[in-house]
This record gives sequence, C-alpha cells and structure tokens, in this order.
Amino acid sequence: MITTLTYHILMALADEARHGYGIIKEIEARLGESAAPSTAALYLALHRMEEDELVEEAPACGDADPRRRYYRLTRAGRALAVKESARLAELVRIARRKKLLPRGADA
Repeated sequence: MITTLTYHILMALADEARHGYGIIKEIEARLGESAAPSTAALYLALHRMEEDELVEEAPACGDADPRRRYYRLTRAGRALAVKESARLAELVRIARRKKLLPRGADA
C-alpha cells in the first residue's frame, strides 16, 4: 500500500511527463482545488519517489519551459501504479458486494 499523494502523483504522470505545478494542476482537476497538495508536500514526495526509483527527471521537450524540472514514471513507478489501481479496484468490488456502492457507480 502507498500513500494517497504518491498514488495521485503516479496517476498524474501516467500519461505524460509534467513539472511540479503541472502535477498539482492535474490532481486539482481530478479532485478539486482543496484536495491539491501543497508545493512543499509535492516536492518532498517527488524527492522520496526519486530515491525509490518510481519517478525520474525527464528532459523538457517541444514547447516545454526548459527552466522547469519535468518528471516521468519509471518502469517501477508504472508497475506500482498498476498494482495499486488493481488493489483499489478490488476494494470497490468488495464495497459493491457489501452494498456500500451501487452497481455501476464510478465513484
């Protein structure tokens, strides 16, 4: 099991490399402004995730701002995101069986 913030960072990086502010905005778009992590919490988590080899620095490409540091998932990071997503999906299946969620509910 991983922290909620780690999972949301992995999700934010699942489809493309992003810089810190881009990660925060992606999380905000999914969960709302009040759920977005602070800048300090984000960068502490990213530092730990780099040490754990879940994310790595990505080169800026295209019209990306070269002054920003971009992050992308490593193979281990993607594998962890897949594993955690499967674990959460199983919890949702159990909640449905226990009639805590209606069948077909997305959330």
